[in-house]
Amino acid sequence: MENRFSDIIQLIKQSRSNAIRAVNAELINLYWTIGEYISKKIEGSEWGDSVVAEIAHYIQTNEPEIKGFSDKNIWRMKQFYETYKDFPKLSPVVREIRIKNIIPKPGKAECPNRTS
Repeated sequence: MENRFSDIIQLIKQSRSNAIRAVNAELINLYWTIGEYISKKIEGSEWGDSVVAEIAHYIQTNEPEIKGFSDKNIWRMKQFYETYKDFPKLSPVVREIRIKNIIPKPGKAECPNRTS
């Protein structure tokens, strides 16, 4: 009896997996875009380094339901963009990998080809 519904369970699991991948890809695109925006503003001397803390405070104050945008996380978004921006062939691959696996931890080598 249980076997006849196993196909339905498999369809549900596959759809859930597809949804998770789609959300993950969109979040990575968001993190890339935020990192790029901030990096370019700082690079062009429009903003100083302290702006990241200001952005985090602004988000937390004005949109408290938006989570995950602390100053530490926003710095990591900037670092993510700056680490991979010069490797256009990696961009599609990087966006398929889970975000915690692609942003170097502080103090680690910032080379996209690192093995650690």
